[in-house]
Amino acid sequence: MLVAFSVAPSGAAADNPDGSVHDAVAAAVKVVRDSGLPHRTTSMFTEIEGETWDEVMDVVKRATEAVLPFGSRVSLVLKADIRPGRSGEIDGKIERLEAAISDLE
Repeated sequence: MLVAFSVAPSGAAADNPDGSVHDAVAAAVKVVRDSGLPHRTTSMFTEIEGETWDEVMDVVKRATEAVLPFGSRVSLVLKADIRPGRSGEIDGKIERLEAAISDLE
């Protein structure tokens, strides 16, 4: 199971006048990294891969909770690719895409 998610505070904290959310995002990404699950972070989303709903959603929940102190509310966007019996898709999907692009050249 692959999950791509983005979590950010809103209702900016008083000590953050420029509106940047990088400290909150760092707290969430630390939770993901500490989970031990395969993951990748880009400028907009963090992807994680796990075997079960419970293990993946536990990480998403804890990452969301890590953002709570940074604002008066939290926004979470989540997308899932559920393919039972598949693993290694966090890299496999990219490898197949790159191969398809190479075939076009």
